[in-house]
Amino acid sequence: MSASTSSPGFLRRFLRATWTLIDRARRVAVNLLFVVIVVALAGPLLFSHRPRLAERTTLVLNPAGTLVEQFTGGAREAALAQALGQLRRETQLHDLVYAIDAAALDPKIARIALVLDDLGGAGLPQLREFVAALQRFRAAGKPVVAWGNGYDQRQYYVAAHADEVFLDPSGAVVLRGFGGLRNYYRDLLDKVGVTVNVFRAGRFKSFAEPYVGNGPSAPALEADNAWLNDAWATYTGAVERARKLPPGSIGRMIDELPQRIAAAGGDPAGMALSDKLVDRLMTREEFRRLMIEQGAEDPQTHSFVQAALDGYLALHPQPASDRAHVAVVFAVGEIIDGEAPQGVVGARTTSELIRRVRLDDKAKALVLRVDSPGGSAFGSELVRRELELTRRDGKPVVVSMGDVAASGGFWISQAADEVLADPATISGSIGVIGILPTFDRTLDKLGVHSAGATTTWLATASDPRRPVDPRYGAVLQATIGHVYQEFLARVAAARGTTPERIDEVAQGRVWTGQQARERGLVDSLGGLHEALHSAARRAKLGEHFDVVYVEQEPRGLERWLRLLPDALSRAMRARIGAAVPEPMMQMQHDLAWLQPGADPSKGAYAHCLCGAP
Repeated sequence: MSASTSSPGFLRRFLRATWTLIDRARRVAVNLLFVVIVVALAGPLLFSHRPRLAERTTLVLNPAGTLVEQFTGGAREAALAQALGQLRRETQLHDLVYAIDAAALDPKIARIALVLDDLGGAGLPQLREFVAALQRFRAAGKPVVAWGNGYDQRQYYVAAHADEVFLDPSGAVVLRGFGGLRNYYRDLLDKVGVTVNVFRAGRFKSFAEPYVGNGPSAPALEADNAWLNDAWATYTGAVERARKLPPGSIGRMIDELPQRIAAAGGDPAGMALSDKLVDRLMTREEFRRLMIEQGAEDPQTHSFVQAALDGYLALHPQPASDRAHVAVVFAVGEIIDGEAPQGVVGARTTSELIRRVRLDDKAKALVLRVDSPGGSAFGSELVRRELELTRRDGKPVVVSMGDVAASGGFWISQAADEVLADPATISGSIGVIGILPTFDRTLDKLGVHSAGATTTWLATASDPRRPVDPRYGAVLQATIGHVYQEFLARVAAARGTTPERIDEVAQGRVWTGQQARERGLVDSLGGLHEALHSAARRAKLGEHFDVVYVEQEPRGLERWLRLLPDALSRAMRARIGAAVPEPMMQMQHDLAWLQPGADPSKGAYAHCLCGAP
C-alpha cells in the first residue's frame, strides 16, 4: 500500500486539527461564561455577611424601570441580568408593597424617602397600590418625604402623598392629563393593497379600527372620553386632596400654564412652588443634609443612615410558607392559547399554575391578579374553567384587577367568589372580534397570480392570496356572534343577572373600575391588599396569614437565552445612538397582527384597544 493511501492527507489533517482547536475554544468559552454566571450569582452569598440595620434608618425607595406585577421572564432572570450589570428595567409592585408594610412594623426604620427619578412606566391602579402602602406606613406614625430632580405625572402622583415634597431648583412638575394619539393605517394598507376583513360583535369593539379607518369612530371616541375623563378625575381628586388644594386646581393649572409660567419668569420649579405642588426647593446635597438632621449620620459614607429597597428585602425576605396560606397567581399580558413565559398569559401555563394551587393542601384560597387587555377567546375560557374547578373543590377564588382587566382579561375573571377592581382599572370591553387580512391586491400590483385545484370551496376560503369568500365570511361572523353570546352568558351567570342586561353595558365598551362597579360588573373597589384579606377571610385564616406567589420558572437554557435580546438591544443603541422612537414601536406592534404568519383567523379574539393611563 502506498504512503499516499496509508495516512490522511495534509489537507485532511489540517481540517481535523482546526476543528479540534475550534471545539476546544468553544468549550473553554462556555465554561468561562458558566463560571462568570456562578460567581455573579453565588458570590454575594458566599463572600458577604448580612448587614444589620442601624437605629433611625431611612428606607430609600427608588423604584427603577417599569412598575410591574411580576418580572418579565421570571425573578431569576431579573436577578441574573442585574448581576451581569444590565440596567434595571422592572420593579415588582408586590416587592415594593411588602417592603413598605414590613418597614411600618420595623422599629429600626424611622422614615421613608422617595426618590422617584428612575420610575418609568406604571398604571394608575399600580400607583394607587403603592400609595396605599405608603398611607399604611404613615398611619403607623412614621413620616414619608419625597425628593426629585423633577416629577413626571406618574412620579408626582406618588410623591404628592408624602408628608413633604421637595424639588430640585432646576426641576419641574409636569402634569399633562390622560390620553394620546395612535396610528391608523387605512391609507397605508390601501396603497400596498392589503384588505383587512373584520368580523365583530359589539358596537364599541374598536380593536380593529386602526386597520379599517383613518381615525377613531364616533362610538370609540364616546367610550374613550368617558373612561379617560373618569380616570383623570380619580387622579386629580387624589392629588388635590393629598396636597390640600381646592377641587379643580390641577385643571386650572394646565389651562393657565402659559400665564403661570410667564408669571414665574419661565422658572418651572418656582411655578411648582407657588402652585403648592411642592413644599420646598432643594438640591440633592441639601436634601442629604436634611435627612442627616432628621435621622442619623453614617460616619463611613458621610450621608444619612439608609437602606435601599433590594437591601431591605434581602434582610426581610418574603417567606416561602409551608403553612396554610393564600396563593397568588398572576395573569399579566396578552392571552394566547398555549404556553408562554411571564409577561404573556399562556392559557396552558396559567391553567397549570392554578391547578397547582388547587391540588396544594396548604393553599387555602386563591387570588388571581389580572392585568391583561385580553387576546384569545379560547385561551381565556381555558383559564376560566380552571378557576371554576378550583371553586368547585371548595377553595375561595378572588380576582384582583390591576391596570387592565378588559375583554379576555374580563372573561377569565368570571369564575370568582369576589371581583375587586381599582377605581381606575380599565375593565369591561365585553365583545369579540376576528381579523382576516388578504393580500390579493398586493400580489396583483407585483404581478403575482395564484391558482390551483381544490375539492371544495372551503379549501382556499381563508387563503390570504384571495379575497375572502362571502360564504366563509358568513361562517366567521356567525362564529364571532356565538362567542359573544357565550361571553354574555358567562358574565351574566357570574353576576347573577341575564345576558340581555349584560348586553346593555357590553358591546365592547370599556369602563373604569368605578364605572364597572356602578354597573354591577365588579363586586367592590380595592387593590391586591384588599383582595388578599378577602380571600383569607373567606378561607378563615384570620388577620395574620401567609401569602405565596406562584410563578412559572423557565427551564434549562431558556433562562439564559432570554438575556440575549437585552444585550443585542444595548449593542444596537450604542451603534445608532438612540432607541427606536415610540410611534415606530407602536407601528411594529400593530402591524404584527397583519403578518401572514400571525394567522389571526384561527379564532375569535376578546381583546381591547386600550392601555393603562
